[in-house]
Amino acid sequence: MTGLGAVFRPQLAPERLRAVARVADEVGLEELWLWEDCFREGGISTAAAALAWTEQVRVGVGLLPVPLRNVAVTAMEAATLHRMFPGRAVLGVGHGVQDWMGQVGARAESPLTLLREHLVALRALLGGERVTTKGRYVRLDDVALDWPPEQAVEVLAGATGPRSLRLAGEAADGTVLTANTPPDGVRRARRLIDEGRAAAGRSEAHRVVVYLLTATGPGADERLRDELVAEGVGDVPDLGVAGDADAVAGAVRRLAEAGADTVILQPTGDEPDPEGFVRFAAEQVRPLVVA
Repeated sequence: MTGLGAVFRPQLAPERLRAVARVADEVGLEELWLWEDCFREGGISTAAAALAWTEQVRVGVGLLPVPLRNVAVTAMEAATLHRMFPGRAVLGVGHGVQDWMGQVGARAESPLTLLREHLVALRALLGGERVTTKGRYVRLDDVALDWPPEQAVEVLAGATGPRSLRLAGEAADGTVLTANTPPDGVRRARRLIDEGRAAAGRSEAHRVVVYLLTATGPGADERLRDELVAEGVGDVPDLGVAGDADAVAGAVRRLAEAGADTVILQPTGDEPDPEGFVRFAAEQVRPLVVA
């Protein structure tokens, strides 16, 4: 069954999160995702707050840019969330937008090497291992968490290009794809992820999460078109959806048929009613997806 969620976009002020998170919990939304886009809102701090304000909804962070964090800090923060809110935190990491990383002096010469080293060390630490490694970027000397998660947890990786998608298959437990990924792009991503999994000899399940740019209500077509144009993908077919619940559910099903395990509805940056958007996802779209 396809998972469904929605994004709280960081274009909204942080103080808006509480109301949106509580609505997500009340209406039974499966997953509420947060972003750590520079230089808006912190992913771990917002996730901790959203988890504390709610009881059931899973809270995802997509993505934490690894150039900004020592892997031991990422592991400590992730483990803390998993211990305090078992089964409800979902964390994804990525190599970050390189222009943003350059602005803060954290741009890596080889982003993929950094991401690989971070993923390997992070999964080991969260698995309760004691880690010593001397990589190009990640260096740990006899490091282990005092409070690792009590159960196995997934670590997702953000990926777009062929090499990063293969890497996600090799070294992560799942992959996060941006809203610039049409159904054909999901199929291609699945193939590349599976190539990476095969190369690493991995056979366990690998969850693919895809964002779907979604607009509903008054002015939906115009809002969707404006955002796609602003992102430079206005001419790419099959990106995003505007319309009622039937239209959105149809777009979700197409992504699922292409290989998405979870589809996260991403409102436009100028969504006028974030709480209403969450209600729409859970109460109107979800029943059509599972029908």
